[in-house]
Amino acid sequence: MSKQINIAIVGLGFGAEFIPIYKKYPHVNLIAICQRNKVKLDEIGDAFGIEKRYTDYDQLLKDPDIHAVHINTPIPDHGIQSIKALKAGKHVACTVPMATTVEECEEIVRLAQEKNLTYMMMETVVYAREFLFMKELYEKGALGKIQFLKASHQQDMDGWPNYWPGLPPMYYATHCVGPVLGLLRKEAEYVSCFGSGTIREDLQKHYNSPYAIETTHIKLKDSDLSAHVYRSLFDVARQYRESFEVYGSKKSVEWPLIEGKPLVVHTAKKPEPEIPEEMECPDYAKLLPESIQSFTTKGVYDADEHQHLSFVQGGGHGGSHPHLVHEFISALQQKRQPYPNAAQSANISCVGILAHESAMNGGKIMKLPDFTFSK
Repeated sequence: MSKQINIAIVGLGFGAEFIPIYKKYPHVNLIAICQRNKVKLDEIGDAFGIEKRYTDYDQLLKDPDIHAVHINTPIPDHGIQSIKALKAGKHVACTVPMATTVEECEEIVRLAQEKNLTYMMMETVVYAREFLFMKELYEKGALGKIQFLKASHQQDMDGWPNYWPGLPPMYYATHCVGPVLGLLRKEAEYVSCFGSGTIREDLQKHYNSPYAIETTHIKLKDSDLSAHVYRSLFDVARQYRESFEVYGSKKSVEWPLIEGKPLVVHTAKKPEPEIPEEMECPDYAKLLPESIQSFTTKGVYDADEHQHLSFVQGGGHGGSHPHLVHEFISALQQKRQPYPNAAQSANISCVGILAHESAMNGGKIMKLPDFTFSK
């Protein structure tokens, strides 16, 4: 029998989605939750029968019974909270991005390696059913030679609180960077990014970032491939869309332009009208332990007032949430590296950080630092 793993969830907005998944995962105890708002903390704790409750993250890290933390807090907190947890000897799963500075990413990688701890950035797209479908085609050889990769993440963040107004688009680019690197398990070697358009002046002042859209070319390390990703957050008319497209010599797969529509698969050498085919993406619950398979299509909340602002609970994010939990916990149980591990997470996150720096310098080529490459 695998060792029992005691986990704590930190942040209970998006984080609450993972509570029932951990509670049903074999050989896992969800023993603690953490939330600054005590009213919300107790509401969630009572609803799910969780006794240990912390309003102070530093106090949670002193709890010797906790083996791992799953961090779901605001973006600016990810780096420092992951660093604190690793210093306290806890394994870390953290929602995206890993951090907002190259220095924080480097410290997380250093600590994970030095202390022999597991770190995983919980990137949803690389465990979404659409990505898993493309990955299955690639591994079977159905796509042929991969020739190009492309991804986007467009979202209107007007009205979102706190740190969101004016956020540089590439600072939150992991949903499009992750799949173009993840399909072939490659790393970015260098990037070049251009900004386009301008957001309104009241938004620009928060980060001194003017761009409405940032578009980045990524050169893949030890490969003949490059990838193209683009991202928008404000003052761009576009339905919410996380997309990933792969172009192969035999088949190519494109994300639909409208959410909820089928994928489009293009097959080479057919008569022109027969090349494209709409295809409903299968679910990949079969890859999971039976006890959590249902969570690819359902989540914690049913009432409309509890829905997340940008996705349908459970079924949103391509049914990825139980796959993320499975990858993190099974990596701990099997004493192996998850995907993405600390260095891979740093490579994905630093693409976005350095891409924005490139845009602010007219598209200057920015090389990824050595610590982001697998040893």
